[in-house]
Amino acid sequence: MRRRTLDALLTTGGLIVAAVLLVIGGLMTWASSFVGDEVHSQLAAQHINFPAKGSEQLNDPKVKPYLEQYAGQQLTTGAQAKAYADHYIKVHLDEATGGKTYSELSTAARANPDDPKAQAMVDLAFKGETLRGLLLNAYAFGTMGTIALYAAWASFVGAAAMLFLSVLGFRHLRHVPAEQEVGSGQRHTTPKPAIA
Repeated sequence: MRRRTLDALLTTGGLIVAAVLLVIGGLMTWASSFVGDEVHSQLAAQHINFPAKGSEQLNDPKVKPYLEQYAGQQLTTGAQAKAYADHYIKVHLDEATGGKTYSELSTAARANPDDPKAQAMVDLAFKGETLRGLLLNAYAFGTMGTIALYAAWASFVGAAAMLFLSVLGFRHLRHVPAEQEVGSGQRHTTPKPAIA
């Protein structure tokens, strides 16, 4: 195969890869933006606020190290949702239920259906765990949006690298002799017929 033909194929392939990476980067940027906007708008619509700075609610050592940075803010991000779910709702839910899960409380309430306190604990655990689960889903989607953004950056860097290499390839293509074969380092010459 002629060296110039191989160089042209590789360089054109590099341009195609760069174009594909640009499209992927654009789609990943859109996905990241969409997920981030949805997480923000859905959480903001709930009007959940962290306790104010210096409030009694933040003095608990199980809460303070995780929520103090968000004191007084409205909950609008996935990271905030995880902190609130794991270090505010869960802490208070564990205190109220003695650390028992919804399943454990439900089993106990079914064994004693006439106990209103047991039924109230089941209701409390159900609501608390449901809210925790919804907030943790927001955290998961927010994390996926962040990962999509990182993937977009990687795609754009890859596209830039492939464009740079393609430019070098086209530049090299102009300097390769048309007759040079791949791997020989020699120009292709037509064999001369034998003279008898």
